Amino acid sequence: MRFELPNGSHVQALKDVTLDLKQGELMSVLGPSGCGKTTLLNIVAGFLAPTEGRVSMNGHTVHGPNAERGMVFQKGALFEWMNVRENVSFGPRMKGTSKTEYSDEVDELLEKVGLQDFKEKAIYELSGGMQQRVALARCLANHPDVILMDEPLGALDALTREKMQSLVLKLWKETGKTIILITHSVEEALLLGERLLVMAPRPGRIHKEYRLPFADLGVNEDLREVKKHDEFAPRREEILGMIWDMEEEIMGRTENAA
Repeated sequence: MRFELPNGSHVQALKDVTLDLKQGELMSVLGPSGCGKTTLLNIVAGFLAPTEGRVSMNGHTVHGPNAERGMVFQKGALFEWMNVRENVSFGPRMKGTSKTEYSDEVDELLEKVGLQDFKEKAIYELSGGMQQRVALARCLANHPDVILMDEPLGALDALTREKMQSLVLKLWKETGKTIILITHSVEEALLLGERLLVMAPRPGRIHKEYRLPFADLGVNEDLREVKKHDEFAPRREEILGMIWDMEEEIMGRTENAA
């Protein structure tokens, strides 16, 4: 992905990024600021067309947004004038689905995300964590094959974030959905990625890939116990060092340019 600038120069946001994602995989993407994580997600979502190359899904090329790819943003992007139930049922209603068809499913989704007692509440009455639960339920109501998550838990406090991480793992296993999750947190990337990509910047590219056991462990175990796994701390330190070195390199380039 190359962005042309008004002054005639350009920014090479991504270069030579190639990957295959299998149905039902949970992949986290991590890297320093400016490495193209969100750009990559936006290309997969169909919000951006790549300068070169293509994205294909289920045998067809992605040319734009589609209900087969659901998006959960850092802030829920919810409709403030609708209550919780109306937000979750928005997709089915826009498709012309009758209330009798979607009503039970919406109630079931709200129960899955722990909001069955809040269905009539206005969005502004909910905490940040609850709003993200609504965003997840609304995404699932559209029956996407792939769920794309752009820093969905980044604005939450530590305790709420941990609860939401457990919910993401639970929904992943229960629904069998394919999930791509962008995060700046090394611990979160380790916990929520059975497959983890570390991206390097300028141009954005895949630096290293890991296959990890922690997401599967976290489905049934307390995440604090998962962090005590023998492999967790060494992986965290290895990836932290990797990203720290990248940040140092970026700072060095900036200082030389100045």
